[in-house]
Amino acid sequence: MAIFSSKKTIFITGAGSGLGKGTAIGLARAGHRVIATVETISQVPEFREYAKSEGLDIEVFKLDVNNPLDRAQVAEHDFDIFVNNAAIGHTGPFAEVPVDNVRQVFETNFFSSIELAQIAARKFVAKKKGKIVFTSSIAGLSVTPFLGPYCASKHALEALAQALQQELEDYGVQVATINPGPYKTGFNDMMFEEKEKWYDEKTNFTKRSDIVKKGEKMLAQQFDPQDMIDKMVEIIPQDKHNFRTVWPEASEKQVKEYQAKVWEQKI
Repeated sequence: MAIFSSKKTIFITGAGSGLGKGTAIGLARAGHRVIATVETISQVPEFREYAKSEGLDIEVFKLDVNNPLDRAQVAEHDFDIFVNNAAIGHTGPFAEVPVDNVRQVFETNFFSSIELAQIAARKFVAKKKGKIVFTSSIAGLSVTPFLGPYCASKHALEALAQALQQELEDYGVQVATINPGPYKTGFNDMMFEEKEKWYDEKTNFTKRSDIVKKGEKMLAQQFDPQDMIDKMVEIIPQDKHNFRTVWPEASEKQVKEYQAKVWEQKI
């Protein structure tokens, strides 16, 4: 049974679009106070106006997670739960993808997550309570060809979350991950387009048809994002729940089958 406490203040990054924005709105509709940060200043006015028109308790401001000055703003706020949600994605064969592209993914998905988690952790340790939630992915628990840069960053995020969970437990601080499957928010579609910035079939040995085929298969299997948003709104405020929430159930089953096969894999 889900265990809830009173109204909470929830800080969420990457709330300018997709699952982050939907979750911020859903949490506010559920009666929580939400501090929703977005990547660019152009995303702020419309979101603020929407929250005001709907009578939602949402504070919106710009926070580029890769900007040290922006990250410092987190320390100025008081909150009960910190949701590390902001992320980007790049695709391409690991044997050929420009390493700078991979670094960019890790800066956003991993290193900024550490920077922000440390700020939240200091606050929560001082209060002896609080929760840090990482929006990871099934890509953090399994690997898809040509999705290597994104998968690697999310695998690293999983290690970060697991270590923090063990290190902060004695201080009264909870840590958890939420691992969405493929949802049709536009994120996956955009991620598969990133390769076009550098891939050239005249010079790269990886066949375009192989990359395209894998992308088309994944994009054809995307789920309704509202399903994931509802699950995040359910899980994030809970006082007690599993460390990891993989959703939908079909993706949880897929990941468990994948991990079992890895143990039997031969080269």
